[in-house]
Amino acid sequence: MNQRANQRVAYYNGNIVAERDVRIPFRDRSFLYGDGCFDMTRTFNGTVFKLTEHVERLFESLAYLRIDINLSPSEVVEISNEVLSRNRHLLDAGDDYWLGQRISRGVKAVGDEGWDDTGPTVIVDCQPLPFQERAHYYRDGLKVIIPSVRRTPPEMLSPRTKTHNYLNLVMADLEVQAQDPGAWAILLDHNGNLCEGLGSNLFLVKNGRLLTPRAQYVLAGISRGTVIDLAEQLGMVCEERDLDLYDAYTADEIFVTSTSFCVCPVRSINGNKVAQDAIPGKITQQLLSAYSTLVDCDIVAQYLRHLEPE
Repeated sequence: MNQRANQRVAYYNGNIVAERDVRIPFRDRSFLYGDGCFDMTRTFNGTVFKLTEHVERLFESLAYLRIDINLSPSEVVEISNEVLSRNRHLLDAGDDYWLGQRISRGVKAVGDEGWDDTGPTVIVDCQPLPFQERAHYYRDGLKVIIPSVRRTPPEMLSPRTKTHNYLNLVMADLEVQAQDPGAWAILLDHNGNLCEGLGSNLFLVKNGRLLTPRAQYVLAGISRGTVIDLAEQLGMVCEERDLDLYDAYTADEIFVTSTSFCVCPVRSINGNKVAQDAIPGKITQQLLSAYSTLVDCDIVAQYLRHLEPE
C-alpha cells in the first residue's frame, strides 16, 4: 500500500498532491501581504453544502481583488468535488470536513529566481471540522465579548470580500482570548454598531423578530443567508439594520451563524446574561431544527457526541 494512501490530498496549481507536498514560495504575495482570498464550505454526512454558492462568492472576491485564476466557477466546483472525493474515505464515522478554496495573487518575483510560474496560486483542500473543540458551545452557549478593536470600515476595505488578510479579526480575537479563552469576539463597526466575528455573523431575536447587522458592514455568510431563508419559510420576520449594544443587552435571544456552527446559541454578551430561559432559546431552536432538516444532519447531536465526560 502507498504509505500516503491514508493522508489527505489537496489541489495545488493544476495537480492533486499530498497535503505535505504543497509548498508556497516565501515570495508569494499572500504570505508577504495577505494579498489573496478564500472561501470555505462544509460537508454534512460527507455531502458538500452549497458549494456552488460558495464558489460564486469566491469569484466575487476575485473580481474585487482583480485576480484572474484562469479557471471558471464550474471548473473550481469540479476540482473541489474531486478533492473531497479523494479525501472522503479518511473521515471517521459521524465527522465532516471544511472544504476550502484558497487563492493568492502569486509570487512577487525579483526577476532572477527562475520561478516556473508567477501567476495566481490556487489551492483546494479539506480539513476536519473542530467538533470536539467547539462541542461545549452547544451545551452551554457562546460567551460573547466585544473587543476594543473595531471592524475595518467598508470605505477602507470592503468586508464583503473574504480576503486572506484577517489581522483585523485576529487582533480582536486575541484581545478577547486574553480575557477569557472560552469567549467569542464580536466586533463593533466604526460607527459603534454590532458587526461580526471571526468567520461568524450575529443575529438578535426580539419579540419574535430576527435582527442582523446590515450586509454593507459584514461578510454576509452563506449560513447567514440560509438562516434568513429558513426564517422566511417559518413565517418569521428578519430585518437587516444597525444594532448597538443596547439592542444586544435587551434581546430575547442571540445566536451566531457560520459555516461550521450553522446556528450556535449565545448565552451572554460582555457578561450580561441573555434573557432566554434555556440554551438554545425557542426561536434559535426552531432555526436549528429547520437547518438540521435542510442538511439531513442533526447539527447539535453531531457536536454534542464529541463532549468529553465531566
